[in-house]
Amino acid sequence: MTTVSKLGQHLRGAILTLLVGYVLMGCSLYPDVNIDPAKNNKATFRQDALDCAQSYPDSGSGVHVKQRIACMNLKGWH
Repeated sequence: MTTVSKLGQHLRGAILTLLVGYVLMGCSLYPDVNIDPAKNNKATFRQDALDCAQSYPDSGSGVHVKQRIACMNLKGWH
């Protein structure tokens, strides 16, 4: 195996590790607790999440994720 192919394998591994890390960080940043105790339940969360998803459909660039998080923040989810 050549040095170039070993470097390519290490580079692919590093990129894969970074992508997995970014996905995990992105999932942990999604708001899941409402400041209003009466609204802090699964049914309200699910409805608010669906409303935000419909307002900001999937985009190829991933901007919709930030928009949905901002939408959830406006609805009281943090």
